Amino acid sequence: MRIKPDAPITECRRCGTCCRKGGPSFHLEDRVLIENGSIPLKFLYTIRPGELAYDHIRRALLPVTSDIIKIKGQDQYWVCIFHNDPDSTCRIYEKRPLECRSMKCWDTRDIENINAKNRLTRKDLLKGVNGLWDLIEDHENRCSYLKLAGLVAELKKQQSRNTAGQIAEIYEYDNQLRKLVVEKSGLDPEFLDFLFGRSFDKTFHMFDLKLEKKSGRIHRVSIVQQ
Repeated sequence: MRIKPDAPITECRRCGTCCRKGGPSFHLEDRVLIENGSIPLKFLYTIRPGELAYDHIRRALLPVTSDIIKIKGQDQYWVCIFHNDPDSTCRIYEKRPLECRSMKCWDTRDIENINAKNRLTRKDLLKGVNGLWDLIEDHENRCSYLKLAGLVAELKKQQSRNTAGQIAEIYEYDNQLRKLVVEKSGLDPEFLDFLFGRSFDKTFHMFDLKLEKKSGRIHRVSIVQQ
């Protein structure tokens, strides 16, 4: 018996493939979902300007130009935290973000049309919070990925103690600020990845950096040899 080819996909089959490739990014249209508590901040993280992220349209790892707020994955994996296995259901389906509503694996035109447009940023959500936004801006200035990329480029040209020291300072400031905010404010540590982006412990590898610690502090900074 001849097996006929599968009919073309014209609607969602709830295979869960898109949900397993990472949570969506947020756009201005999604602001209400965060502000009304439909999607709590503790389930979000921020990719900061200059940080490397995979662009699914260009299919390349590229530095981002502004905040990208995303939903966290499950247990260190890419699977969206709101995705349920094995029935491939969504825990926030009725209040899912714009990218989820635009995603059609059989026709990517809608998702391509909104790609990188009208991104929701931390500033949109937090600028009016006294003290907190100033703290985030100070962290961004001191721990900028654009600054880090420049220092890494210098270090690749010449192993300099001064350059390595500046990279270590960025790491130490980021690490200590996170601890201090939790200790002083009692803030749930789950909020930190949204407020300050992912810690450098999770992102330094993107810049081919190797950090060696001694007594809990950075002892040596070097470039990973490819």
